[in-house]
Order: sequence, then C-alpha cells, then structure tokens
Amino acid sequence: MRLFAAVRPPERALEHLELALRAVHGGAAVGHSGSGVRWTAPENRHLTAAFYGEVSDGLVDELVDELRVGAASVPRFELRLRGAGVFAHRTLWIGVSGDVDGMHAVIAAAGSAGESVGARPDERVRSRPHLTVGRIGPAAAARDRGRGRGRATGEASPETALVHALALYDGPAWEVDEVVLLRSQPGEGRSGGPLYTPVERFPLGVRADDQAL
Repeated sequence: MRLFAAVRPPERALEHLELALRAVHGGAAVGHSGSGVRWTAPENRHLTAAFYGEVSDGLVDELVDELRVGAASVPRFELRLRGAGVFAHRTLWIGVSGDVDGMHAVIAAAGSAGESVGARPDERVRSRPHLTVGRIGPAAAARDRGRGRGRATGEASPETALVHALALYDGPAWEVDEVVLLRSQPGEGRSGGPLYTPVERFPLGVRADDQAL
C-alpha cells in the first residue's frame, strides 16, 4: 500500500479556508481554474508528516505500532492555517502558525516510525509545515518564471496574485489531537485526483496502555 502520515485540520478549519479560496479564485474548487491552477479537493487537504511510499502488507502492522508509540510521545498542541506561498513555481500552499514546534515533533515521530520498519526514506524536507491547496500547470509555471525574470515590468502572474491575496489569510485555531495513517490511491479520487483512505488514527499524548482502557 502507498502510505503517508498526516495531520488533518477539522472541518470548521477546512471550511473556513475553502471560503477564502473561493473568494480569490471565483469558486473553482476542484480542477483547473482560469489561472492555470488545479485546485485540490477539500477532502484531500492535510499537513503531511511523513511519506512512506509503497509499504508491504507485512510491514503495515509494524508501522502502525511504531506510529502509535511515536504519537503517544507528542503532547497535544494548537495550530492555525495562516499565510500562503508557492514552492518551485508549482505548488500553492497555505502555511501554519501557533505551536509549530508541536508539528515538527509529529514530523520527527512519523519519520522515525518509518525508519524503524525500513520504509522508504522520506526525501522531502519537512521544515516548513504546510497544506497544499493547488498545483500550477507547467505552462502557467513557465509563464510565471518568465515574469519573474522580467519583474521590472511590474507585471504580476495570476499565481503570484493568488499568493498575495492569500498572504494575510488567518484561519481559526484548533487543537491537534491525532495523527492519521492514510492510504493513497492515485487517480481514484474526485476529478482524477488521489483518493486518501484512513488506515489508522493515533491520539497524541496517550500511552498505548491507556488507549487499551
């Protein structure tokens, strides 16, 4: 199974974000908008803690056990979605504020769990926790890079304008109380996107023996 660990904001935080996104892109929530951005499905939005890739069925139970222990070592903490940016002219994201150190602790625990069972090393740098909201198409990304080289003209790309519009976004705070292990099935979700299915949930700050009570 293709697996990853993540923190998913509660519905009220995701709905608040969706209203903000609709305000800046005209209501095109999923698929391509006129700006060349393919917006992610709201149900797929999350903060990735670790990506494990393909994990054999025989290792899934071991990974679950390691994640349970790792999550138990991290106290609950508070986050909120805030600000925006673009990675490599392609990935449009919303950042986080609040107890970001708590999120880094989750990332470290999830990464260690994967290493313990021999899962594929997560090659992504997770130093900036974020939630991906859209992917900029190749043509639009190339156009944006070209505008970057000619920035003296003062012409901003639609993607840059979106980031500027979302730069001051500040969502509601919530308590992060669990980490979720999710299965990813590329192409099986809405509008040809991935389908994410929860495999197991792990409460933060709860010892394994207490979970059994």
